[in-house]
Amino acid sequence: MMKTRDCNKKMKYMFPEYRDLIVQLRDENPYFARIFEEHDALDRQIAQLELDPVHHINTDIEAIKRKKLKLKDEMYRLLKSSESDSLN
Repeated sequence: MMKTRDCNKKMKYMFPEYRDLIVQLRDENPYFARIFEEHDALDRQIAQLELDPVHHINTDIEAIKRKKLKLKDEMYRLLKSSESDSLN
């Protein structure tokens, strides 16, 4: 599980306008929490690979980045739908 401080840092860059909603969804929605954690794990994996030029060549970083982007899109979709639910 991601530390709160790391989580806050990640939210500041990713979806600052949804900071409170992200905290709420991470607590209430296990699916959202899992995606959030998985996105963070991929983020760390990419950072490690980019520091290591040997693995950089052998690993398809672009594929990992695409997977990470898909997770981000899914988080955004969940945030938007949750936001519209709370407005209705």
